[in-house]
Amino acid sequence: MTNNELDAEAILASVRKTRCVVTAEEHQMNGGLGDSIAQLLAREEPLPLEMVAVHDSFGESATPDQLMEKYKLNEAAIAAAVEAVMKRKK
Repeated sequence: MTNNELDAEAILASVRKTRCVVTAEEHQMNGGLGDSIAQLLAREEPLPLEMVAVHDSFGESATPDQLMEKYKLNEAAIAAAVEAVMKRKK
């Protein structure tokens, strides 16, 4: 497996247990891990997905904590994504 490939079997096995997914990453939403998992789910196991990632914005200089807060990549954003996906879970 190369660095660009997902472990589809492991992801699908996990998703089939939880029936939903939340991804969190310090990356642009488009083209990131969440986007790749969304594509996998669309093909194999359409289930609720929430992504915590940067929303089409250029990076800036600041402390890591300040950047996490600015781009909503913090604990509160992840908790909100979990709550949102759980409401859509069947």
